[in-house]
Amino acid sequence: MEAKKCIDSLTVKTSHVLPPDTNAHHTLFGGKLMAHIDDVAAIAAVRHARQVVVTASTDSVDFLAPVKEGDSICVEAFVTWTHHTSMEVFVKAVTEDLITGERKVCATAFLTFVALDEQGKPTVVPPILPETEQQKYLHEGASTRAKRRNERKEQSKEMAALFGSDYPWNVK
Repeated sequence: MEAKKCIDSLTVKTSHVLPPDTNAHHTLFGGKLMAHIDDVAAIAAVRHARQVVVTASTDSVDFLAPVKEGDSICVEAFVTWTHHTSMEVFVKAVTEDLITGERKVCATAFLTFVALDEQGKPTVVPPILPETEQQKYLHEGASTRAKRRNERKEQSKEMAALFGSDYPWNVK
């Protein structure tokens, strides 16, 4: 399978932050930003795999600056690494004061997606070809991030087993 360039999966979405998108502080709801992040990252993953994808994990979303009502939010994503059926996608969100033009990175995140075939089973994805220094930097750190994700997933399974699905929790 031929490698694809990171730039080929680049996806960009810009939205105006309106009052229904904001909290009592007149800043964008964190969950709303997370929805933008997942949406744009999923499109980038589909562009790379040219298959249906599902979100397998979201690393921590680091909120670095508030997104104010009236600002725009621009979410950019591209595939940074692949491993058989999965893809790591880097996402950067930039807020812009539309009056002054001031722009700030307001969030970054990594998400993992798995490509699915017509039967809903994981399917092989093309390798990635990083070209720029930034892309190479992200690609080189990806296996370490993947290892951390797998460790976190095991911890999540332990928590699920400990707490179970009963409500209220049956703490043993």
